[in-house]
Amino acid sequence: MKRYTALFAFLLLSSYGFGQSNWKAFTKLSGPKKNWVIWHVFKAKKARQISLEARRVADSIKNSPLLDRDPSGGQVDAFRHAYWMARLRQEIGKNAARSLGKAHEKENYNDFLKRRKEEGSVPDAISSEMDLYNNEIGLSFTVKNCVCPREGLIYKIINAIKAGKLKVIKKNKDQQFLTCNDAVIPEETLQGAWYNEKCLVPSNYRNR
Repeated sequence: MKRYTALFAFLLLSSYGFGQSNWKAFTKLSGPKKNWVIWHVFKAKKARQISLEARRVADSIKNSPLLDRDPSGGQVDAFRHAYWMARLRQEIGKNAARSLGKAHEKENYNDFLKRRKEEGSVPDAISSEMDLYNNEIGLSFTVKNCVCPREGLIYKIINAIKAGKLKVIKKNKDQQFLTCNDAVIPEETLQGAWYNEKCLVPSNYRNR
């Protein structure tokens, strides 16, 4: 069955000019993202370009003093998702962008089951909740076909993060995860746990 599905996908994508490099990228995608591509063939190439762009911009922000330099549950993580969704909405529309964001979170659950890390940490329920929340905020920053300078969009998102309009995961200054009551969560209790005691807080929360 998987062989026929792969053949169908290859024929479908080839018929729309999906080049060899893009086909190779497609074969490396998770199941949820492959399904998204098949249902959004016309938008898939642009979505891949925007996804790579969002990664590059977030990496640049991580290496600057603009945010907290934390790509795993911190402000940089929030920025990456908000910027990704804002740019996707500009280029492929709100519904397609939102559904790709949801496919990404399904992929993260699969990564959790296989103990694969994203940005240095195995995904869990609270990180998925954070991502989906920040995705929705990101979608609010633009509209489809908006001719908006990217630099302006970057600073709009940064200002929103500093104003506490997005979400991050609560940590102390030593980057240990905290409960909502400020108790340090032992690392061993997080191993292999999709649900845990991590706490979402506004994105302007200051580690202490």
